[in-house]
Amino acid sequence: MNSLDANTRDSKSKGDVRSLRLAGNIPGIVYGGPEQNQKITVLKKTVKSLLDKGSFLSNIITLNLDGKPQNVLPREISYNVLSDEPTHIDFLRIVPGVKIRIEVPVEFINHETSPGLKRGGVLNIVRRKIELKCPSEKIPSVITLDLEGVDIGESFKISAVKLEEGVTPTITGRDFVIATLAAPTVMKEPEKPAEEAAAEEGAAEEGKEAAPAAADGDKKDGDDKKASEEKK
Repeated sequence: MNSLDANTRDSKSKGDVRSLRLAGNIPGIVYGGPEQNQKITVLKKTVKSLLDKGSFLSNIITLNLDGKPQNVLPREISYNVLSDEPTHIDFLRIVPGVKIRIEVPVEFINHETSPGLKRGGVLNIVRRKIELKCPSEKIPSVITLDLEGVDIGESFKISAVKLEEGVTPTITGRDFVIATLAAPTVMKEPEKPAEEAAAEEGAAEEGKEAAPAAADGDKKDGDDKKASEEKK
């Protein structure tokens, strides 16, 4: 489990918040559970390193707030529209037994052992994330789908995913598709038989030879007509 150091803050104006950001910090808030909301700051450098690892919004982290650890889940990040730098983070306290909605990323493994991919098949991913409803202490970090032995025409549905007890997809009533292994989109045109190719080539050559002969005939007819007119 990743950890993140944080400090409480007492910023009361936009100027105070701006000063925190200029000093390399990101303001945030911790909410949820019986305790009151807490205003905090975290180091931007540390947050960006966690963001680079991926799945930041679906992983529980240990927040060391003023030296006291508590488990939280990052819920929302605000970004600067120009610099794309994180400017604010909301953290949800993990309270055992309380169910929350969360989007969990999907990953695929064993690409090299899929006969369908070896034959040029294409993995069409319908859902890169799946929204789940689960107890906060049972949040899966990722949903893993195994491609070993999967051939062209096969698909992955939510019913094939093994989820812990109490963890359910928010979409109910249908067995929705997560991904399919489809046939190649561009098929190679079969080569023509040698006899057919030779026949087409011969027909093309005959056409080229016939054209000058017709031209000579036209020229001869024209010369005869001209000679006849001169005699008259």
